[in-house]
Amino acid sequence: MDSALKVRLNKHPILLDGGLATTLEARGNDLTSELWSAALLTEKPDEIIATHRAFIDAGSEIITTSSYQASYLGFALAGLTHDETTQILRSSVLLAREAAVDDGVLVAASIGPYGAVLANGAEYRGHYGISLKALRIFHRERLKVLVGSGADLVAFETMPDVDEVQILLEMMANDHPNTPFWVAYSCQDELRTNAGQNFAEAIRVAATSDGCIAVGVNCSSPRFVTPLLQSAARTRNDKPFIVYPNAGRTWDSMNRRWLDHGTDRFAASTVREWVTNGARMIGGCCGIGPTGIAALRKAL
Repeated sequence: MDSALKVRLNKHPILLDGGLATTLEARGNDLTSELWSAALLTEKPDEIIATHRAFIDAGSEIITTSSYQASYLGFALAGLTHDETTQILRSSVLLAREAAVDDGVLVAASIGPYGAVLANGAEYRGHYGISLKALRIFHRERLKVLVGSGADLVAFETMPDVDEVQILLEMMANDHPNTPFWVAYSCQDELRTNAGQNFAEAIRVAATSDGCIAVGVNCSSPRFVTPLLQSAARTRNDKPFIVYPNAGRTWDSMNRRWLDHGTDRFAASTVREWVTNGARMIGGCCGIGPTGIAALRKAL
């Protein structure tokens, strides 16, 4: 990541993209398989590129790859070989890079939590009941492949559990010390992560890492964001906050769909409130499409 972005983080908000999977669904793609949006990496790569492009055209300065739910474990359960999975992981970065060519847009490699692969809503609960060693094995190789595929930075996102984040921080420090990254937790209310841990303490853990460029919250209700930022103001170690909430709907893990209507954009007054409380990287998650990002750009 160039020094210009580091300088801008301290001065002006950077616009992220929105919910890749829900935008793909809005474009008519079927994401009901357990591989979710990762299935389109092999089935419809042009749709991945087109969706990235739609966010860039809306103003996104950083786009995240379609690798959130892609993993060796998940693809093995779907019948793919180790080599095929490696190629798919690489393609997630290459497709994003193709969409961003000549625009100066940065590509963040998306790393979702272990629970995302279970396809049962566990990423909104944490506490998976597996060992820390198993978590290290799960994350290590796909992280190595994604970092080595040319991403500008890494996005650890929708993280429900600070214990899992600590493992990822160790890996980045030991294996990828020169790769910048952000950490965004998913939260159940105004004070706690989805695993029930204190958000301010979870932020403190992530913010102490040298390679971490921003800490914050994503795929959580927008009404939680301001109180969460305020609760962690003293623990962020001067790191800028990153904020990209979902549309405020409820995830039905049994039927694999979002309930309620929510919103497709955030009010300008709400966005200004986030900025006032230290947010310097702002976007949307599930339910926020290119139209919502264009509105966010106008609000910023």
